[in-house]
Amino acid sequence: MTACKQFVLSLCILGTLALPAAHAAESSPAFSEQVTIADVQVRISDHGIVVLLLAEGKAIPIFVDLTVALSIQSALNGEKLPRPFSHDLMHTILDAYGGKVLRTVITLKGGTYYGALTVAMQDQVKTFDSRSSDSIALAVHFKAPIVVGRDLLESAGRAMEKSKTEDL
Repeated sequence: MTACKQFVLSLCILGTLALPAAHAAESSPAFSEQVTIADVQVRISDHGIVVLLLAEGKAIPIFVDLTVALSIQSALNGEKLPRPFSHDLMHTILDAYGGKVLRTVITLKGGTYYGALTVAMQDQVKTFDSRSSDSIALAVHFKAPIVVGRDLLESAGRAMEKSKTEDL
């Protein structure tokens, strides 16, 4: 099979896998029971690098770029990278000024995952809109809870099974 045909086939397969998540119920944790993610894993799949948010035997897959994946994986492993990535820098800056991430809430709107990152600093608590991957990375760096609505877990979560993925 030619490389072009393999690429098109991969896109078709990826599209099939992504359709249920893209058409999953729009999630709004304000109106849905909230579920705290029990575990975060970074994997390499046939379709790219994916962060798996695990809860109640289900995994919500969120595709991320290599830099975000390495930042999350190093934080999960307690490793310090030779040079800081953006998430490491933000963690260092917040730490230096007494700030911390309290939690992040992941939602799905229009087929796109969003993060609402809640940060406390100097007796103030603010929530910031962010990419889901950045929000997850900072939550992992601060060991803060990652929360999703039950409706998102039910609609976009996949039953955990052995797949063609490898740890990063």
